[in-house]
Amino acid sequence: MSTPSHPSVVIVPEVVQAIRDLSAEAEKAGRLHDEQLAIIYAQRWFNLFVPAAYGGLALPLPEALRIEEALAWTDGSTGWTVTLCSGANWFVGFLEPSAAQEVYNNSKVCLAGSGKASGVAKVTAHGYEITGEWNYATGTPHATVFTANCVIEKDGITLQDLAGGPLVQSFWFHREEVTIRENWQPTGMIATASNGFAVNRLTVPANRSFVLQPGRAVLTDPVYHFPFLQFAEATLAVNYSGMAIRFLDLCHDLFAEKINHPNGSTPLPPLTAMLQEATATLQQARTQFYTAITRSWAMMFSQQTVTDILLQEMSHTSRRLATIARQQVDALYPFCGLTAANPSTAINRVWRDLHTASQHTLLVYPQE
Repeated sequence: MSTPSHPSVVIVPEVVQAIRDLSAEAEKAGRLHDEQLAIIYAQRWFNLFVPAAYGGLALPLPEALRIEEALAWTDGSTGWTVTLCSGANWFVGFLEPSAAQEVYNNSKVCLAGSGKASGVAKVTAHGYEITGEWNYATGTPHATVFTANCVIEKDGITLQDLAGGPLVQSFWFHREEVTIRENWQPTGMIATASNGFAVNRLTVPANRSFVLQPGRAVLTDPVYHFPFLQFAEATLAVNYSGMAIRFLDLCHDLFAEKINHPNGSTPLPPLTAMLQEATATLQQARTQFYTAITRSWAMMFSQQTVTDILLQEMSHTSRRLATIARQQVDALYPFCGLTAANPSTAINRVWRDLHTASQHTLLVYPQE
């Protein structure tokens, strides 16, 4: 069991600083800064999981997760946007070749979308007619394609899946086919621009539909054969850990100032020991997480499958990492003073970003 390194070793310092220097301006604008996006395009971070044939990096899952964690450590909105958009770009493994060629012929390709089945797709003679509205599509200002889940209807009847529930399939739309709802007004993650979008009676061909199940993958690369649940859990968990590490880093400087220049007669709590304990607890959760990821990836790479036991371990360590990240930040926040409550400070932005991101329902509840 190896101890994962600090995120600062993953991305060169000059790039980290360039992204951070624009964070306040991006938050004010409510979207990533053009220069932040230029860095993302140059590094091909939206294409972490896209094959080289389509201009992607085709990274192994553990390596991609370390990049996502480092980006979340660099800046919450940047990390979250890259994670959600690169996760959606992972859908390339499930698209028909004709559709993949149509979607990934753009060097700035970026998929944004929603997993909620809040649309209806009516079967037609040549495809589907789709109506629906979806919220929280991260990266709407620069998305080239939007994806959405829909309940399938045929002849006025909702079709059923094998379990007897409504049949749900995923679809993709060109940017010009959707109406964007600028309704993203959170306290944090502001620059992710996670707005809603809608379509109304949009007619699409059959190759616009895909199913996110390992057995339905078109490409053979191991990453497309991970169940989507564990893939998504892992990518979100590293965002929480990245932001938590950044918060603890900032606490180090704040606590040092308090210790060196005490204000008032009230005795200080053992700030150094508290920070060391929080850091060790978070590091232990990271170690367990990356160990589970490495084991699962090794099996998937060699056998094109992962046992249920390893998948459960991935889910458990992802949820545990997310929970511990929140807990350690919240344990230290009360001792950070009004600096941490000032919306213009870096530590406040990290706190707001983490607590906004943590409202994603996927990792809210620890897995027993």
